[in-house]
Amino acid sequence: MASRSGQPSLMVHGGAWNIPAELEADCRAGCARALQTGWQILAQGGSAIDAVEAAIVVLEEDPVFDAGVGSHLNADGVVQMDAILMDGETLNAGAVAAVEHIRNPIRAARCILEKGPHILLAGTGAERFAAACGIPLCEPSELIVPREKQRWEALRKQGQLRTTPERPGSTVGAVARDAQGRIAAGTSTGGTFGKHPGRIGDSPLVGCGCYADSESAAASATGWGESIMKIVMAKMAVDLVRAGLSPAAAALRSVHRLAERVQGSGGLILLDRLGRIGAAFNTPHMVYGYVAADGSLVVHT
Repeated sequence: MASRSGQPSLMVHGGAWNIPAELEADCRAGCARALQTGWQILAQGGSAIDAVEAAIVVLEEDPVFDAGVGSHLNADGVVQMDAILMDGETLNAGAVAAVEHIRNPIRAARCILEKGPHILLAGTGAERFAAACGIPLCEPSELIVPREKQRWEALRKQGQLRTTPERPGSTVGAVARDAQGRIAAGTSTGGTFGKHPGRIGDSPLVGCGCYADSESAAASATGWGESIMKIVMAKMAVDLVRAGLSPAAAALRSVHRLAERVQGSGGLILLDRLGRIGAAFNTPHMVYGYVAADGSLVVHT
């Protein structure tokens, strides 16, 4: 086995979907800020878990993405968010689902990862646990941005308020390897627009929207959750790396499987235990970025 120590690595994504031209620059800028924040932690010897959490908080605070502030509204006009954080060293994970009063769901996921006897908590139970950990609760209205409210109102009046595979959201995620060779992954989302209240997608489910194993790789997925869940896509990608594929090849094969087996749309980012990276998607765009070997930030849409 190769040495566990070495150069840190970091990747982030802001969702695989048909990004409008007027949002591309904002999406790239948001991912760059997340990379800068996470990389500062890794460059100072911080942990992969800390870097992933911090990068995702930046994305949750950015209203251009479907996570935290700016999340899509469900059929009732309410934000319900999901998030997960997974430690590749221990295979422990913490996740929340359908929360409405937590500004940064990834922080609540971290709380469950470190202090909870369970992996996944939902709704008011997740919020009570987060509050007990000292995470402040917010008013749901704080999470709604004018763009999403206007979209919801317009489609409600047209009688077209429903979720479809053609309109996946800009879910966010991050994967990291620290200088000690530990890897971690996280994913956060407001879910699909117009979803049925209580719907939970792939994002907070271990192996579906996120997976990390320090013996292999870390992955964060984005796209149409119902399809991603059917093939357990994040775990599939990690297992393909374990079987000998490069992260780039494993990501591509996983997305091909998503399309061929369940006619799904989406993408994922993947980082292996050696720090090698990969990304693939079958949507018109996926915004993602990484820190290059020379320390520069590279962001694609």
